[in-house]
Amino acid sequence: MSKGKILLVGFGPGSGEHMTFRAREAIEESDVVIGYSTYIKLVEDLLVDKEVIRKGMTEETDRAVEAYAHAKQGKTVALISSGDIGVYGMAGPSYEVLFQAGWKPGDDIEVELVPGTTALSSCAARVGSPLTHDFCSISLSDLLTPWPTIARRLDAVADSDFVIALYNPKSGRRRQQIIEAQRIFLKYRSPDTPVAIVKSAYRDLEKIQLVTLKEMGDCDIGMLTTVLIGNSSTFFKEGLMVTPRGYANKYENITGGVKQGEKRGRSLSLGLDGWKAGIKDRLSNTNPNLCNDIETVAAEFELSIEEIFLALTSPAEESQNTVDWAEELAIEEGLKAFQSFIQESPKNFAIGEQQTGQTQLTQFDSNNVKIDNNSICLAQNGMMASVVKDKIQHIWKINYPSNGTDEVVTQSIWLLDKRGKAMLRTFG
Repeated sequence: MSKGKILLVGFGPGSGEHMTFRAREAIEESDVVIGYSTYIKLVEDLLVDKEVIRKGMTEETDRAVEAYAHAKQGKTVALISSGDIGVYGMAGPSYEVLFQAGWKPGDDIEVELVPGTTALSSCAARVGSPLTHDFCSISLSDLLTPWPTIARRLDAVADSDFVIALYNPKSGRRRQQIIEAQRIFLKYRSPDTPVAIVKSAYRDLEKIQLVTLKEMGDCDIGMLTTVLIGNSSTFFKEGLMVTPRGYANKYENITGGVKQGEKRGRSLSLGLDGWKAGIKDRLSNTNPNLCNDIETVAAEFELSIEEIFLALTSPAEESQNTVDWAEELAIEEGLKAFQSFIQESPKNFAIGEQQTGQTQLTQFDSNNVKIDNNSICLAQNGMMASVVKDKIQHIWKINYPSNGTDEVVTQSIWLLDKRGKAMLRTFG
C-alpha cells in the first residue's frame, strides 16, 4: 500500500488569482478533498474526478478524523480551508487529532501544510494599508474560548493601541460579542477611530464599509466579515484606510530631511538605547523626590514601574553606565528587607500608583502593619488595606545617600505585581 498523505491547504480569499501555485497543485494531486461546504464551492473547478467530503461549520474535528482515516488507507487527502489554514483554520485541530492517534513526523502518513493569504491580509488590501504598523488578531467566537479570556485580550490590545483584526465577529446566534468589543475599545479609543468592515473579500458578494468606532455596532456584520479597527494614528483619506509606519517621527514631512536629534539608519532618540539613557539622566539627581519622580516618568511613558527600574539598571549603547541605587531583590530577601525597613521608624506608605488613584498613608508605624504567611495588612483610623504575598512578583530597593552625608541608606522599597505595577511602596 502506498504511503498516505494529508495536505492542509489554505487557498486564500477564494478567488483563483489569489490562490498560491502550491495550493492549486496540492488540491489537484489529491485523491480526496475534505472541507466545509462553502470552501468546497469556492474550488469546485479543481475537484473533477475527486472524492469530495463536505462537512458542516462545527464539524472541525470530524474533518480531521476523516482525513486521517483516508490517509491511513494510502490516499492523498487535501483538507482545505479559505484564508491561511494555520490561522483560525484546520491545521491546529488536525495536528491535535494526529497526535492523539499517536502520529509523529516521519511515520507512514506524511503531513504538509500549505499556507494561504489570511483574511486580515485580504481585507486590509481591499481598504488601503491599515496593517502597516503593529497589529494583532482576536476571534470573538466564544464557542471554544471563554468570554472572560476574550474580553481580557480585547482590553489589553485596546489599551496598547494595536491595530486589531476581529475574526468571527458575529453570527446568527452570537450577536452581542461585537457590541461588547466595541464597548471595551471605546474605553481607550476615540469614537472617531477608523474602522473597516469587510465581508467576503475578493468574492462575488464582497461588501466594504468604512465607518468609525462609534458606528461599528450598527453595521452589517456576519461570520464572513473581518473587522479592522485602527490605532490612534490610523486615518481615512480618499476612501482609503492607512496606518502610518512612523516615518514622520524621524523625517520632516516624511520625505524631507532628518529631524533635529535623529540620524538616518539609527534608532530614534526615543528608541530603546536613547530612551534608557534619557531615563538615567532624568532620575540621576532627583533625591529627595525620587519616588514621586519614578512614578511620574512611568505615567508619562505609560509603562510599569518595573520597566523604569530595568531601564535604570541595564546598560544602553548611548549610556553604558547604570545606576547603583536601584536593586532588585529575591522575593524572600525582599520581604525580609521590607519588614526590617518598616521597623526602624514610622514610614510613609502608598498603595497602588499615582495614575490609578493612589492612597497614601503617612507616618505609619510598624505596629499597624501585620505580616503573616499570606498577606501584608495595613490598618489605621478605621481604614484597612492588604497585599496578598502570592501576587508579589518583584521587589526593588532604592538606596540613596542620606541628606548632607555620604552614608547610603534605604530610601524606599517597592512591591510590584506580575505586570510590574506598584502594589505597595514604603518610604522614609
